[in-house]
Amino acid sequence: MGDCARLDSEICNRLPSVKAEFRAQPVRAARRASARRGGQDVGRSRLFGSVATVAIAAAALLTANAAAAQAAPPPSAPPPPGETTVETLIVTGTSAARTALTTPMQATSIGSDRLERLQANSAADILTTIPMLKAEGGGGEVAANVFVAGLPSGGQYQFTPLEFNGIPVIGSIGLNSSAPDVYYRSDLGVERLEFVHGGVSNLFGGGSVGGLINYIDRTGTAETHGQAKLELGELGRIRTDFAANGPLNADAGLYYAFSGFYRYDEGPLKSGMPTDGYQVRGNIKKEFDGGYVTIFGQYIDDKVQFFADYPLTGDTHKRPTGNDGKTIYTTMTSALEGISYLTPDGVYRTKVGDGAASKGGQVGIEFKKDFGDGWGVNGRGNVGSYKTSFALFAGGDNVQNLPTTQAGFLQAYGYNPAANTAVFTYANSGQPVPAGNLLWADRVIDRIRPLNTASGELNLTKEIQAGGWDHHLTLGAFAARTEASDINYGYAFLGDFANAPQLINATVTNTATGVQTIVSRNGLLRAGLQYTNNWAEAKRYAVYGADQVSVGKWELDVGGRVETLDGRVRREGSRAFVTDTTPGLSPLLSTVQWGNGQFLDGSVSTTAWALAASALYRVSDNLSVFVNASRGYFMPQLNTVQISAAGVQTYRPEIIKQVEGGFKYASGPISGSMSAFYSTLTDRQNVQLLNNPAGGGLLELVNQVATRSYGVEGDVRLRIVEGLTFEGNVTYEHDRYTRYTPIAACTNCVGNTLVRQPDWMANAGFYYNKDGIDAALFDTYTGRTFTSDLNNIELPAFHVVRLDLGYTLTVRGGDKLRAGLSVYNLFDSQAVTEGSPRLGTLQNAGQAFFVGRTVLPRRVTVQLSYKF
Repeated sequence: MGDCARLDSEICNRLPSVKAEFRAQPVRAARRASARRGGQDVGRSRLFGSVATVAIAAAALLTANAAAAQAAPPPSAPPPPGETTVETLIVTGTSAARTALTTPMQATSIGSDRLERLQANSAADILTTIPMLKAEGGGGEVAANVFVAGLPSGGQYQFTPLEFNGIPVIGSIGLNSSAPDVYYRSDLGVERLEFVHGGVSNLFGGGSVGGLINYIDRTGTAETHGQAKLELGELGRIRTDFAANGPLNADAGLYYAFSGFYRYDEGPLKSGMPTDGYQVRGNIKKEFDGGYVTIFGQYIDDKVQFFADYPLTGDTHKRPTGNDGKTIYTTMTSALEGISYLTPDGVYRTKVGDGAASKGGQVGIEFKKDFGDGWGVNGRGNVGSYKTSFALFAGGDNVQNLPTTQAGFLQAYGYNPAANTAVFTYANSGQPVPAGNLLWADRVIDRIRPLNTASGELNLTKEIQAGGWDHHLTLGAFAARTEASDINYGYAFLGDFANAPQLINATVTNTATGVQTIVSRNGLLRAGLQYTNNWAEAKRYAVYGADQVSVGKWELDVGGRVETLDGRVRREGSRAFVTDTTPGLSPLLSTVQWGNGQFLDGSVSTTAWALAASALYRVSDNLSVFVNASRGYFMPQLNTVQISAAGVQTYRPEIIKQVEGGFKYASGPISGSMSAFYSTLTDRQNVQLLNNPAGGGLLELVNQVATRSYGVEGDVRLRIVEGLTFEGNVTYEHDRYTRYTPIAACTNCVGNTLVRQPDWMANAGFYYNKDGIDAALFDTYTGRTFTSDLNNIELPAFHVVRLDLGYTLTVRGGDKLRAGLSVYNLFDSQAVTEGSPRLGTLQNAGQAFFVGRTVLPRRVTVQLSYKF
């Protein structure tokens, strides 16, 4: 939807005629006016040379056609802001762009104005409005947990690669469980978002069985356009955004675009550790006769707080009241920023104040060239390198995992209150802790995660028209290399049960012997409780072919893909070291886990294949019916690979079979679609980050599952009167485990509902835009979910309502000045999005407290935006 500037000049020039021809020959017109969808990303090391080769080839094409270069024609007028219809041109997950009404798979497109209004806290605010997707944003701006209906995962975009301009942010996910949105963010430079799933969408580029999330950037045109935006919000939020695009030399077909943001935020949950950082992005595009070359670039330097689960009230799952009588919004605390402890390699100082910190960037390239007589070539690639750290609050100390009385704390840590006395004091002041105050012990895992990624895609295309049959053939190849480390340092702290708690010191005296033990020093309860040093590398190689066919009223897709993944993993062992000999120090403070210098190495390799076929029949100019089916695969994440002295576990693809069918309709004031889906997944290596029963750290435990799901999804857009529309979508899913290799207490989980997957998801809202006034009131509904595979604790359904108001003033020269007001979570819902993932099947129930995470609280922001 939205501005067509992202598409090649031929599409922009012909878009009005495409819509006209749609009534008679929609697919043929759309295909001949289109470019192949975005590619994927390119590796670093050995694949870096491949990227350079592609760049050199593109430059050669550019040079060869420079003499024939022409300025891009002006784009056609965009639809009204935020408008989404099934006549939108879709370029993601298909060999050649075509209208959504003639695409035999479900597709969602969201334009720039709507994207700007939706993103209140994170990408989850946007993605949760898309059918088939559940996105949890309670953690804040990054690491959104994104789930696809019917597929089991822990979130983190596992089945839905995050792409920008068709290039995946990470060439292979699952090397260290980092979410791709930690490295790359959307901003005002994005023209639209496309999400497609089903059919041949799993064949091209990096491939995806659950769907493709693709943000498509603006590129320059013959006219200069730009936007500057200031946003202010409660709890110390200030954000500035900018974007501009235009000609560098229109006569030579050379254009630019750039965008970025800077943001400082002490909320939305105030822990004393603010979010602070920026991102800049840009591209330069060269158009020539029959094609273009675009170079992309991104750099980020950002520190974002990730909000973890914490104790809620046990009966109602509401935010609890702390010792000071005030509501607790988070038990994360800036008091930890001075924490350090001795290790065999010197002093380790926590990185907790940095939160989820990312620094680095990537460069990419996209090119397209038509050679005539139906032949063409296109390609994409990128190379990126990032340094990241991620401070994870684990939601408990792995001893009690709940707030406790002072006597209860002593008992849990082996100091019988009947035989010991204790002194609890605040670490910052030395003042005694009141005897009735509850204590909260928690862990922090500093996760150091540098990542290098690279990928590339090259496609040869051929259009053939014969006997009324129009073929668009694609033969392509994809390659990627990604390497990442996962180095973890863990410790535990003792605090007051309050918002952003103060740290507490504890000294215990044995009443019989008089021996004193320092249990907590400077708030540090346990030093070096975890050490992990893992490294993984994934190399992917794929070839694929597809044919999009248009014949009469039929649209037919068929294709296949073969891929090989070669992986290497390396893991260091650990052991306990006594590093601090201070007299009276607790063994939990004097001893740390640290690397033992002994490594286990392993290699895995597997090959998988995919097939897909789709058919769409145009019943009339306004109505289409479609069906698609696919047999695809998901390569197991390398962090699931188990290594021992005897070797590595069996490594084989996880097979997903899907079928979907339904109808699409667009006429006058109403458009929409409805479909039913069915899928099965076998041999799933399911990763759970759980408390280590043998210690205080975390383990990535793996169990094997198979699942079956079915359901329906639908969406509708209705223009009620001029300027006022209603939009809504709904997804229903029925999913079950059909196989479950037991871990922990889940000895009979076959037949249970998938964890954290709701039965119903829906969005509905009214949107107004007329005479400079815009307004939106919309609701996101998430159905009931279960906190663990046992299905023993059910979390109720909930709503999050959003309000957006604005007034736009047209100033001299047609520039636009908008003042806006946004309210996220209008009714301040305190609904729980998840229980404690670290407890797994041991999630507590029926107690005074329940460890979980709520949706973020109500927040009001105001915006001032200027467009030129």
